[in-house]
Amino acid sequence: MRKWLIIAALVIIADQLTKFIAVENLQYQIPVYVMPSFNWFLAYNTGAAFSFLGDAGGWQRWFFIGLAIVVSIVLLIWLRNLKDDRKWEAFSLALILGGAIGNVIDRIYLGHVIDFIQLYYDTFYWPAFNVADSAICVGAAILIWDGLKGLITGTQAGTES
Repeated sequence: MRKWLIIAALVIIADQLTKFIAVENLQYQIPVYVMPSFNWFLAYNTGAAFSFLGDAGGWQRWFFIGLAIVVSIVLLIWLRNLKDDRKWEAFSLALILGGAIGNVIDRIYLGHVIDFIQLYYDTFYWPAFNVADSAICVGAAILIWDGLKGLITGTQAGTES
């Protein structure tokens, strides 16, 4: 389990470090062009994914903190109970755990999550996100892929073949 916790810790460190750099170097909601369809863009999200409940009046901060703590505990228990051959599943859980903790740190100390990556096409702008959000999405995709792979091949998900 130690290596998976190290991966989660690396996600947290990368997330918090990049958020610090963004806050120190970007102006709030002023896009900085990087390349076509990609800006640095400092934003604060008081809601969840895509600013869901972002304007709910403040109660959502505590709800999302509580939810992230419960999810993190469930992920830790899940990780602890995995068999050694469930590497992809463990890796995906470590990414999700690191991302959840990275964002909950912001919510606890700041009352919002710092986002700074903006993708767009023409006039369509994807909501700004951060390293923690990316880790959660990649982890969830790997978890789904690993589970589907097991269904398709008829093997237990997460095992090496």
